[in-house]
Amino acid sequence: MVRATVLLLAVMPFMVLGAQTAADSNAIRQAALDYIEGYYEGDGARMERALHPELAKRIVRTNDQGRSQLQQMSAMSLVLGTRAGGGKDTPVTDRRKDVTIFDIYQNAASAKIYASGWVDYLHLAKWNGRWVIVNVLWELHPRPQ
Repeated sequence: MVRATVLLLAVMPFMVLGAQTAADSNAIRQAALDYIEGYYEGDGARMERALHPELAKRIVRTNDQGRSQLQQMSAMSLVLGTRAGGGKDTPVTDRRKDVTIFDIYQNAASAKIYASGWVDYLHLAKWNGRWVIVNVLWELHPRPQ
């Protein structure tokens, strides 16, 4: 019993270090909002702030022959596309930006943005003390028939 108590007391400080905090949750949510709101507003600086410079945004598309293809965008292409206008043409009433945080573990997190025409699944990392998006896998909403 004494040995188990000593072990628990020795491990507890390390358990707290890896715990999710409200500040982490808020910073992750803010990175996701900087990304999607920056896109809608055409604010390249806000988009850039949300992204790790080596980000990869990917989607799987099916070609006319029924074969899957992986298409990719880089952080720079997202920033430049946002600076060029991004989603500014999206009516304000259609600008969905629902953020869900799935998990946070130490310096890694997973989240989702339900946007106006697509869903983005985000991987985030705490990079030099701030949360940034490292990977995005996205899918378009089905088009009405």
